[in-house]
Amino acid sequence: MKITALEAIPFDIRYSKPLKFASGEVHVAQHVLVRVHTDDGIVGVAEAPPRPFTYGETQVGIIAVIEQLFAPQLVGLTLLQRETVVTRLARTVGNPTAKAAVDMAIWDALGRTLGLPVHELLGGFTDRMRVSHMLGFDEPAVMVAEAERMRDSYGITTFKVKVGRRPCSLDTAVVRALRERFGDAIELYVDGNRGWTAAESLRAMKEMADLDLLFAEELCPADDVLGRRWLVSHLDVPFIADESVPTPADVTREVLGGSATAVSIKTARTGFTGSQRVHHLAEGLGLEVVLGNQIDGQLGTACAVSFGAAYQLTARRAGELSNFLDMSDDLLAEPLQIRDGVLHVPPGNGHGVEVDPDKLARYRVDR
Repeated sequence: MKITALEAIPFDIRYSKPLKFASGEVHVAQHVLVRVHTDDGIVGVAEAPPRPFTYGETQVGIIAVIEQLFAPQLVGLTLLQRETVVTRLARTVGNPTAKAAVDMAIWDALGRTLGLPVHELLGGFTDRMRVSHMLGFDEPAVMVAEAERMRDSYGITTFKVKVGRRPCSLDTAVVRALRERFGDAIELYVDGNRGWTAAESLRAMKEMADLDLLFAEELCPADDVLGRRWLVSHLDVPFIADESVPTPADVTREVLGGSATAVSIKTARTGFTGSQRVHHLAEGLGLEVVLGNQIDGQLGTACAVSFGAAYQLTARRAGELSNFLDMSDDLLAEPLQIRDGVLHVPPGNGHGVEVDPDKLARYRVDR
């Protein structure tokens, strides 16, 4: 089970509907397919989605760090030496999605080698998750129509609404329109991607006080240390830390410092090994947890649902597992299917999915 090579293959797939939010917008999935090869002929795969406006990574940078730094440090290790892998990857600062993809590809290779699904290796609590859909910036009527389409076509009834525009009324009007259209038949929460100040955030939350929100996520920057603590102390819904907690240590600082009361776990950011640590920390601290989305493709989503389904805490809430629906195509040979608001873990060993070689040849951009 020794690692013999790491590959990083760039590919571009356009979104049929771009996602727009306070810190940026995404029109093309300029992602990286990561492959881990072993001496047994097993190949594990994962997907790295660079988000330069969040973590500073780019497609080119992910390829460079994997090929030039990570591969020389990991070749020769076995698939079971995950702590050694994590320790060696940690020598390089940042690069969270590159590290996460390498970690998840190793887990996939391990599952394939042992003949077991990754979600069972991780915990095996269930084999499915309810799905939450992210709604990006648009006019109220357009966002309501998008929610209707997701409900009618896929049975999704939980929605995360992107907020953070100025004036705040642009976004509070959207959330109110959604609540008025669907009543209590849907769950709603908001995500500001650090777009507002602490004062604007509190003003907006007061405007939405009667709309029965589940959570508020990253409404203002974590760098505004005192303002954020002040905001969280005035809220009566859990405040989710997301971009501000790329490591378990960051989770600890945000929570113990009074700047968050819940956390988003993103496997695209912390892989499986790091996400386990965040999960156990959140469980021990009694935090609410949401399984987040890095605007992943279907491979990334398969990884996310495998982790989310593995634990009771992450499976409790709907996971953000549907934004691949806005991509014009994907790499998987068998597409993921959301039915009745639920995504099942793909059947099979490892992640349970296979990359279609013809699609990879069509969308890769290094040849």
